[in-house]
Amino acid sequence: MFVSSPAVHPVEAPPPTDPVEQPRGVLMKDLPGMPGTLGGLGLGLGLRLAQFVFAGIALSVMASTDDFPSVTSFCFLVAAAILQCMWCFSLAILDIYALLVKRCLRNRWAICLFAVGDGITATLTFSAACASSGITVLIDNDLDLCSENHCVSFESATAMAFLSWFALSPSFLLNFWSMASG
Repeated sequence: MFVSSPAVHPVEAPPPTDPVEQPRGVLMKDLPGMPGTLGGLGLGLGLRLAQFVFAGIALSVMASTDDFPSVTSFCFLVAAAILQCMWCFSLAILDIYALLVKRCLRNRWAICLFAVGDGITATLTFSAACASSGITVLIDNDLDLCSENHCVSFESATAMAFLSWFALSPSFLLNFWSMASG
């Protein structure tokens, strides 16, 4: 049985005459809010500043109590807040530096790194806040030991960790969207 099949003959486009016109790679779309853009500086820096402030307050309030090392979830909250502060501060500095020296951060690998880092820190911050809130509810409502502990400080630190996560979520979603649409 002889069946004919269509033949496909690709036609090559003529190369550009000027090598300067040739792009060196595939360029990402310039989406609003992306790192390395002026829109990204306003939105991204505001979110990074809110993340840093809320995580810093959670860290300082929790570290001001003398009995937080005795509870593992409070230690986890302190570790997550330290990681959150370092991550958002370093990304804010990187974004400002990229704008000052006019470097492009719209690289696929950089956007992927930002999205993965934001996702990891968001997961850690949220899980630490949930674990700390569970222990705080246990101490306050179930055991009724608030007179012996620093319940107000624990509740304040937990609330600040949740606010830090709320500020981190849009940043993660924006970087994830930029990664997916680039």
